[in-house]
Amino acid sequence: MKDTFFGRSWDDWITRYAASHQNPVNRLCHSWGIPMIVVSLLLILPALIVPVFWKIALGLFILGWLLQIVGHVFEGKRPEFFYDWRFLFVGLRWWWAKMKGVV
Repeated sequence: MKDTFFGRSWDDWITRYAASHQNPVNRLCHSWGIPMIVVSLLLILPALIVPVFWKIALGLFILGWLLQIVGHVFEGKRPEFFYDWRFLFVGLRWWWAKMKGVV
């Protein structure tokens, strides 16, 4: 069985996501912003033990989303998740495919 997400293949999701992320500035912003958001979310648990991680996590989260917004300004398109919330989970797979040179 092919790897799917909500009944569509990951390849389909990533292709659609990539189609709305063609501008080089947008792609660069997402290449940095997506991992910043992921790292910020991963720092939430350690922040329960080491309070300074809250500041780092919050800073990375805000900066990551600001980069996403700036990128979409350059792209001239609204983020895909405005149309379908499931695209919030596709960005990381797109980023991984981009790092591997697939998209």
